[in-house]
Amino acid sequence: MLDIATFDARAGGNVLYKALAHPLAAEALAALAGRLAGTRLALVDPEGFAPALLALAPRPFPISSVHVQDVRHVGEFVAGHKARALTDLATMGAEDILIASFDAGRLVGQLRKLLPRARIETLNAVKLPAAMLSAPRYLDRLNFATNFAFFRDADGLSTRLVSANYWAGYGAKAVRLWLRLFDAEGRVLATWEEAMPPAGFAIDSAEVRARFGLGPFTGQLFLHAIGAAGHDVVKYALDTYGVGNEASLSCTHDANAWPADRYAGIPAPQTGERVVLWLQNSHATPIPPGAVAFDRMGAEAPVPYAREVPGFASVPVDMGTLLPGLAWPAQIEMRAGRHTVRPRYEVVRAGRTRIAHPNVERSDLRPDPAILDLPPALGRGFLLPLPVLPRSRFRTLIQPTPMATTQEALPLRLDIFAADGGLAATRVLGVLPRNHDVAIDLDDVLPEGALADGGHAELLYARGIGGAADGWLHALVRAEARDGVHAAESSFGAHVFNTLMTWRDEPQSYSGPPPGLSTRLFLKLGTRVGEARAKSFALLIYPASAPWHRLSETKLQLTDGNGAVVAEAPLAIPCSGSALVVAEDVFTPAEIQAAGARGYVLVRDTTCRLFGYHGLMTADGRFSMDHMFGF
Repeated sequence: MLDIATFDARAGGNVLYKALAHPLAAEALAALAGRLAGTRLALVDPEGFAPALLALAPRPFPISSVHVQDVRHVGEFVAGHKARALTDLATMGAEDILIASFDAGRLVGQLRKLLPRARIETLNAVKLPAAMLSAPRYLDRLNFATNFAFFRDADGLSTRLVSANYWAGYGAKAVRLWLRLFDAEGRVLATWEEAMPPAGFAIDSAEVRARFGLGPFTGQLFLHAIGAAGHDVVKYALDTYGVGNEASLSCTHDANAWPADRYAGIPAPQTGERVVLWLQNSHATPIPPGAVAFDRMGAEAPVPYAREVPGFASVPVDMGTLLPGLAWPAQIEMRAGRHTVRPRYEVVRAGRTRIAHPNVERSDLRPDPAILDLPPALGRGFLLPLPVLPRSRFRTLIQPTPMATTQEALPLRLDIFAADGGLAATRVLGVLPRNHDVAIDLDDVLPEGALADGGHAELLYARGIGGAADGWLHALVRAEARDGVHAAESSFGAHVFNTLMTWRDEPQSYSGPPPGLSTRLFLKLGTRVGEARAKSFALLIYPASAPWHRLSETKLQLTDGNGAVVAEAPLAIPCSGSALVVAEDVFTPAEIQAAGARGYVLVRDTTCRLFGYHGLMTADGRFSMDHMFGF
């Protein structure tokens, strides 16, 4: 387990982690360690940065002693060394001093009085160039608006990253992206910058490959938004599409931006399927053999991945080979040791591939009895909205996925709603153990003909049947074409929706305190997929934990590449209902053309919080699906 602090559910992302893990900082750390090699180095740790510094440094520092300023920490072990007092430096004979702190000018001046002949370095040596900073204070989260994307252009498959310059909506004036593309071995293929238009943008692997004269590649793309405001995470939708005779089409979304101890929700393969987990090293330091392991959820018999993974490398791990005999609907847990930002898994069936992601499995949660006894003002409490694509064409399967290490007995219920908000069916799933193999086929729950044009389901806690709840309720939803050829899947977690009353940080808001009672969702437009033109769709869901407004007051705002609204269409979704929206059918061809290649649809509502799933559909039956993101 890497000794780093990454994401805290209360405080958000750890800025120090991002500052030290940045590819440019990693290069500078290696150079700094090289300059200090062969000396007696004293490490001064006034702020507790030493463990992260040493864990993320791609080259070891020759540390002879560690010194702290706070007398309460003298004698504690810091990065394998017993911490000494800062005042001991004068008698240690250190030739060089490294202060594990940024902007430590005052301390440098104090130590020069104590040790006038020593060479003193600080973490200023690994700072990003000033031109790459968005805020004056270096360890400001906006200076590290970064993320990773799985990026591939090989074997007939290309990837396209699509998003919007949502920072402009928070006052950012001139945003640009710093990008670095790594290949499967972690080598740098290309580094470049792109100015961000005020609205939508796309980065296509085929275009990148042609631009830099690259051969086939599979790896990861690091993105850093410079000039950011409001958000410190780069959000995006990522399409995988086949070219030529390759007929794949799939969609996933942004990574989590911080490495985690564990990930869960990886499906075991069905007969005829191959499931590959893409183990992508998010750091310049190698992942040691055995540092990452995989296990059947609840088995507590992890199988280590026995090979080293170089810095920033991407390695396919075949789940069927590593865990032979394990089959759907069993689930797989990844013990990642904080080495990777949320990875991707790839399912290959009948010559087609689909990409999805597991979710962060939390180790800091404990069951909270209050969740199963929420007051009536919060109604049904936590809800996980899940799409049901038109049943005349698609089969839908729902699989609850344990997503915290303490989830041993989940009391669950499934409510299914027609598009008009009417309750079509409900089923109590019982108290599911951690190692359950339950996957609900809605064909077994709904009568024939129900939801022929689509609807949605909501997974929630069942009260009065025992078990325990912690609010971190997740599930995987899989849609399969009735012809059995193409499939897509997504996963997400539950929240409290559309109630004026609050419970802790629920209902969540895009910005500011709860309750979150508004919507701002991004829907990309259709694009060309190989030789076919794809249409963009969204299944917009109006979930309500307690009764809320009878109808939504939703606006579909077609936006062009400069951020101007080209056209607007109203939409009224019934409470607890849904609407299947096809962008190219809502707006005229002339309006779509006016929006341009960088256009998108902003789903806006100031009266309620919608949740949505989006994707592409082609005339030949291919489709993709994942949950939408908001800003």
